[in-house]
Amino acid sequence: MKKKIIVAAVAAMAAIALVGCGNELSNEYVVVEKYKGLEIPKSEAAEVTEEEVEQAIQANLQGTAESVPVTGRAAQTGDWVNIDYTGYVDGVAFDGGTAQGQSLQLGSGTYIGASGEYEGFEDQIEGHQTGDEFDITVQFPENYSADMAGKVADFHIVLNEIYTENIPELTDEWVMANSEGAKTVEEYRDEIRDQIEENADMTAESEMAQAAWDALMENVEVKKYPQESVDKQIEQAKEQYVQLAELYGTTLEDLLETQFMTTEEEFNEMLKESAQESAAFDEAVKLIADKENLTLSDKEYEEKIAEYAKEYGMGVDEYKEQIGEELLKNTILRETVVDYLIKECVQVEQSGTE
Repeated sequence: MKKKIIVAAVAAMAAIALVGCGNELSNEYVVVEKYKGLEIPKSEAAEVTEEEVEQAIQANLQGTAESVPVTGRAAQTGDWVNIDYTGYVDGVAFDGGTAQGQSLQLGSGTYIGASGEYEGFEDQIEGHQTGDEFDITVQFPENYSADMAGKVADFHIVLNEIYTENIPELTDEWVMANSEGAKTVEEYRDEIRDQIEENADMTAESEMAQAAWDALMENVEVKKYPQESVDKQIEQAKEQYVQLAELYGTTLEDLLETQFMTTEEEFNEMLKESAQESAAFDEAVKLIADKENLTLSDKEYEEKIAEYAKEYGMGVDEYKEQIGEELLKNTILRETVVDYLIKECVQVEQSGTE
């Protein structure tokens, strides 16, 4: 399956005065100094190892594991627990420190580890039994978010359940129940290998597309940024992060601090820089598309959109409504031009230090 270059950006589709000078293209926003023969790192064929196949199989087996409740003893390393917790600093509950029904495997190192005189979060749950309520004290690591780094916090824990996971064995019966096509263990191994190879190919295509983007932008001089496009891209990107924050039940500012370790001011600057580069790239894309006659017809756009919708298991109208038809057309044009850049590029060997 071909990797799609889905970038959340919408470019102003105004008419462009195309001025050509040899292999140089320009409009009021950018000058494309070169776009044919761009040098990008050579793509190497992926080699799938038996270890990778086995790891994928084990992950799939674990995904179908059955939970077995533990009774009559305390929680210990290796057990899974379901907990509620509330975190406090100096007696005040802090944002992001409260959760209910969280599953955690003791000993996994998922939560805050030991620091100085303080035991780790998971270590202090061991020894408790189902139904226990208790308090623990931990110290956040120094590389945590700016507002919590190095702080000592108390957590009130409610231990709802202790359980283990019964991971099934890989048998023909399990394969037939959990595979779309394979019927035997050997067929399933081949299926998993094919999936890993396909994912590796998709990753390689995505990396080549990004390399083509980078190589093109090294040969693009920006006269000025199309401000309308930049503003629109910033607005759309910010709205996505606001929705993500709402999904986590928090504010954008708290999400940025706790999850992305950045301030809103720094975030806005990153959005601006990203939107400017994306808008400049779109101007270069339109110049190249016009010069090389890469613009698709309405019918070809519709066929591409239908292909996208099918990949995501959605109807065309539903997909258009969710993504936006203008954004989809812009994405398809980007993909078409990037495919052209890759076709016309020069793949070069990279040294171990590059």
